[in-house]
Amino acid sequence: MRLGLNPNKDQETASLTYSHQIIIPVYIPNQNDYFKNSLAILKLCLESLFITVHKKTFITVVNNGSCDEVKNYLQELYLEKKIHEILETTNIGKLNAILKGIVGYNFPLITITDSDVLFLNGWQKATYSIFENFPKAGVVCPVPSSRSLRTYTSNIYWDSFFSKKLAFSKVKNPLALKKFAVSVGNPDFYNRAHLENYFTVSNENEKAVIGAGHFVGTYRGEIFNSLEAKYSNYKMGGNSENEILDIPVVKKGFWRLSTEDNYAYHMGNVLEDWMNDEVSKLEKNISEVDFNIKSINASSKWLYMVKSKFFGKIILNKKIMKYFLVCKGLPSKDSEKYLI
Repeated sequence: MRLGLNPNKDQETASLTYSHQIIIPVYIPNQNDYFKNSLAILKLCLESLFITVHKKTFITVVNNGSCDEVKNYLQELYLEKKIHEILETTNIGKLNAILKGIVGYNFPLITITDSDVLFLNGWQKATYSIFENFPKAGVVCPVPSSRSLRTYTSNIYWDSFFSKKLAFSKVKNPLALKKFAVSVGNPDFYNRAHLENYFTVSNENEKAVIGAGHFVGTYRGEIFNSLEAKYSNYKMGGNSENEILDIPVVKKGFWRLSTEDNYAYHMGNVLEDWMNDEVSKLEKNISEVDFNIKSINASSKWLYMVKSKFFGKIILNKKIMKYFLVCKGLPSKDSEKYLI
């Protein structure tokens, strides 16, 4: 039986007071072996976020089947109003957890990040600057990589093929690249050529590194409004990140870019002294940023097929791209080593 009229019937939802959502999937099933330091690293990740984000940032944590110690810690942060939302799930996989965090809102910007990222001061400002100066930017990573130039980037080359805006630039922070290499367990991830130059696109105001990594990135919220893939069969890996995080960006004609300087660190699963040192250096962000991302029309499915399927097979071929990169300023002595 129902008595009376629900007062919420036909009421529009209030406009958001937040402009930027951050989604963090967390899976720490225990505190042994691989996960021995994971809770401590999660705490550093979240502390670095609390310090560096502006006041209009909405933080969503998806607890993807973590142990009780992690669950209790996150609940404390929620009660302290440091986290705006906690979603509790069983272990449904990283990408499915991310999708849980996306639905139900309409944020213009959404940052998706692993729980082992240490954010540095200015990361949001630097990210917004890329979106402002490159209207076609669809996702921006605050950690540049010299090796990201062939990952779903053919539409950038199509759009700027003859332009002098595509060029090689000196790496601004080679030490940060080295730190990332160590964090993924491969100190030789970047060779000498990678540490000296990366491929950039520029205008009169800004340079951006071509390509974007998966472990942290800020997306145009509209990219997720019409996702074709709403479920992943993989808990991690497989084609899940490509289908849900990469392809939707380029299908709409947007670019995948990174900041020229480094604004975050990947910590991995081993706690090290430098991590606490970096967090201790951070200064509290007390700003209220009103950033309005420019809306541009998404490209057609036909253009996506031409740029990413047809042209992509040509330009991203190592033999062809080697000569393309030399024409764009890569020293010829590095051409054999760059596309490893």
